[in-house]
Amino acid sequence: MLKGKKIIVGITGSIAAYKAAYLCRLLIKKGAEVQVVITPTGKEFITPVTLSALTQKPVLGEFFTANDGIWHSHVDLGLWADLMMIAPATASTIGKMANGIADNLLITTYLSMKAPIFIAPAMDLDMYAHPSTRANLEKLESYGNRIIEPTEGMLASRLEGKGRMEEPDKIVECIEAFFKRQNQLSQKKVLITAGPTYEKLDPIRYIGNYSSGKMGFALAESCAGRGAEVFLIAGPVQLKIHHPNIRRIDVNSADEMMDETLRIFPHADAGILCAAVADYKPANYSAEKLKRTDESLKINLIPNPDIAAKLGEIKRADQILAGFALETENEMQNALGKLQKKRLDFIVVNSLRDPGAGFQTDTNKIRILTAKGENTDFPLKPKCEVAEDIVDVLYGFWK
Repeated sequence: MLKGKKIIVGITGSIAAYKAAYLCRLLIKKGAEVQVVITPTGKEFITPVTLSALTQKPVLGEFFTANDGIWHSHVDLGLWADLMMIAPATASTIGKMANGIADNLLITTYLSMKAPIFIAPAMDLDMYAHPSTRANLEKLESYGNRIIEPTEGMLASRLEGKGRMEEPDKIVECIEAFFKRQNQLSQKKVLITAGPTYEKLDPIRYIGNYSSGKMGFALAESCAGRGAEVFLIAGPVQLKIHHPNIRRIDVNSADEMMDETLRIFPHADAGILCAAVADYKPANYSAEKLKRTDESLKINLIPNPDIAAKLGEIKRADQILAGFALETENEMQNALGKLQKKRLDFIVVNSLRDPGAGFQTDTNKIRILTAKGENTDFPLKPKCEVAEDIVDVLYGFWK
């Protein structure tokens, strides 16, 4: 899978830099061509001589060579690579990457990179858990970078906790899986709904829910990353898209989302209905603000259109349709009923009873049920990884 791939390995100033030697060796054994870019403090932990001997390439760490003035073009590096892997990535480097502080060759290479970027953090547990580090990682992930979560164990401080850089063999597995998935969905058109819907009461108030849209946006990025043309119908969220293969259509209400899904789905190969669509809407909209009084306010609610059921009715035999079920009780029973009633090919089930799952989180814990009777549980993971699991199931219908 890695034969002929051009990979930049970025190394920063962490004790985990010794693992980078093993990482380079493994990548080369798999057939990759490796170019190391190292920060000045990275050289304090592992020597360029060691890395050059492994890669058979000069190790780049400065903007130009002091004795002959040869410029090391970060722009050329950004065009050359098929992938950039920064391992280990310290809190300092992560902060510079997140905020564009281009004070060394590694950061300028990162800022010039056209290829996908993977980041493997390594630091002490308190540094990793610090709000500034978490915010910087979230920012980098929002830019489309892929974070390889550190593991728990003995740290350089002799403390036990999360902060150890993932082992090189696991990092290589992640890279291989990424290249394996590339172009899996080329020539496919995928419709995805995401976020909440807002049902207006008056010009100021609405009925809505806590959906952040993170799961749906992660699915869109995953499908686009595998070569699909993605139509993302998004409710009112503040998230951004990054992949050029994603066409975003913004809506507010369930009726608007229904109109857009009915317009696009007939031309799609698959639909993943991830949006948390409001089940009800006010029967009457007040053009003026509803004033506070001492009387109880009664609002008559009527059902919203059932988008999943409607798409299930018009679904062709060559189309795949998936839905979500966020439950608080009788998860399996309710999900199976929805799967069958709405003619879905598979359904993703999560429960608000599982810590770290559901709305407003960066993680999710899911179970996937298929119309063929398959039932697969997945552990708690970042939503970007959950998206990959879901898209793996989607791809399985076309294999």
